[in-house]
Amino acid sequence: MPTRTSDVLVVGGGIIGLVTAWRAAQRGFSTAVLDPEPGGGAAQVAAGMLAAVTELHYGEQTLLALNLASAQRYPDFAAELTDLTGLDLGYRRCGTLAVALDADDRAHLRELHALQHQSGLDSEWLSGRECRRLEPMLAPGVRGGLRVDGDHQVDPRRLAGALVAACERAGVVLHRTWAERLTVERDRATGVLTREGEVLGAGQVVLAGGSLSGQLKGVPDDVLPPVRPVKGQVLRLTVPERHAPFLNRTVRAVVRGSHVYLVPRENGELVVGATSEELGWDTTVTAGGVYELLRDAHELVPGITELPLTETRAGLRPGSPDNAPLLGPTALPGLLLATGHYRNGVLLTPVTGDALAHALSTGELPDEARPFTPKRFGAGALVEQSV
Repeated sequence: MPTRTSDVLVVGGGIIGLVTAWRAAQRGFSTAVLDPEPGGGAAQVAAGMLAAVTELHYGEQTLLALNLASAQRYPDFAAELTDLTGLDLGYRRCGTLAVALDADDRAHLRELHALQHQSGLDSEWLSGRECRRLEPMLAPGVRGGLRVDGDHQVDPRRLAGALVAACERAGVVLHRTWAERLTVERDRATGVLTREGEVLGAGQVVLAGGSLSGQLKGVPDDVLPPVRPVKGQVLRLTVPERHAPFLNRTVRAVVRGSHVYLVPRENGELVVGATSEELGWDTTVTAGGVYELLRDAHELVPGITELPLTETRAGLRPGSPDNAPLLGPTALPGLLLATGHYRNGVLLTPVTGDALAHALSTGELPDEARPFTPKRFGAGALVEQSV
């Protein structure tokens, strides 16, 4: 069968693959995406918190800079997508409130507050009473919290739909199948062989397959991305009009050592997550996972048990050895990566699209993305295989 050729072929049509393809097409590249269900993937399960400040972790200051760079681009990015497609992304500048329910959690939040200030970030410490004044549905036992007005949210499902529409408008060809093997000729990536046996050639290939990125056959071992699946279970509830507004902003906490967040959408949906489980490729929604999320959310916001439970889902985040993405050219000419975003895929969508478009055009990453080159792991990086 004749080879169909494009300038850029993106393997994986989640939000990261789609934004890469869209930005590449805007740069004048003939672009194609290979995915059986463009717009699917982890975005269908993600809560969509744009939480560069409240998600700060010790030792991740380099990643913080990339997260902040992407968060700063979100207002213009969302406006551009909406203007182009006419689709609302559910982008809300509602802010985030991280609260503590006991003395240990309060001490942890105080440490986080100090780290935020050391990192030049904007957050405000509130007493328990001040937290409840902002969010009256909070439990009486809330001991204090951090108000972060700069952490926003977007609806990942709407974002994915808008990116599919933007790609189609930009002339991106969507191949609704999966890649079986990377084709390599004379030590250069030249395209892929599809599951149906068709050869799709490309000047450059971007591997953006999320947690599946490390499974593509034909990728040399020394450039195969060291990503692994990390399971997350998420619930969706509906807030009836008589209960609205239930929450005004994203609320998150650590309850008995487990993270829980509640993300209110303007359409009345309330997203509750998130478990983090190292269980390989398992995407089973478990009774235990649902119970723990509802139990912890109930301790935080007791009224949640009165809401209808409308959906339970489990998805796989692509984790990397240092919890940061792998972006840009690999040691194999013609092959670039856009994967390993772990818990920051939605947040990092704008900056990833820009960084990959720059790399496809120039062969190099822009300054803010250079710490995240795939080459940082070297030829000896451990690759997580399927279990």
